[in-house]
Amino acid sequence: MYDESDYLLISGIQHFLFCRRQWALIHIEQQWQENILTYEGRQFHERADDEKFHEKRGDKLIIRALRVHSATLGLTGRCDIVEFTKSEKGAYLHKYKDIYEPAAVEYKHGRKKYDDSDVYQLLGETLCLEEMLSCEINHGYLYYFETKQRVQIDFTTDTKRDFNEKVSEMHQYWTKRYTPRVKPTAKCKRCSLESICLPKMLATQTVDQYLKGALDQ
Repeated sequence: MYDESDYLLISGIQHFLFCRRQWALIHIEQQWQENILTYEGRQFHERADDEKFHEKRGDKLIIRALRVHSATLGLTGRCDIVEFTKSEKGAYLHKYKDIYEPAAVEYKHGRKKYDDSDVYQLLGETLCLEEMLSCEINHGYLYYFETKQRVQIDFTTDTKRDFNEKVSEMHQYWTKRYTPRVKPTAKCKRCSLESICLPKMLATQTVDQYLKGALDQ
């Protein structure tokens, strides 16, 4: 069980899968630099988030911007939307005096990615919901605004195991306050932190070596 002061943001999982160094720069060293991609994504979610939005459509209850957390995983965050569908299995909601099956819906302003970053963010939200509602949830949804595509994501035991390993690794870096070094790749050009990270410099010398050289001069 993690203390609340050590909870990590679910949204950080995307940064971690993109680049462990990027995640550490943002979440450990608190450095951030915006580019057009991060700006568009932030604006999209600001328009979508409305914590007062609750809607009931027949057997379905829709709640937007639901805050979730998990003491077991040490994660916290907010779901874009959680859909509760009346079912024989799921969680009992006292306010509505019935059993509902929950499913998180994560909205993305772009299109489907080639990696698992969107899936793992959705899974993080889902595992938090499982713990909070004491029920098993085996799927969620990703909605891609650019292509108007809604995709059902089914979570397997292997996916959940790998997710737990990734989160454990994140906590190890967080506990040590360690920012790892990485090899520069083509995706560095798409990173909003390129000018802070200085990947080309890291390929030839450490930060300590760079600072020592600068001071000697």
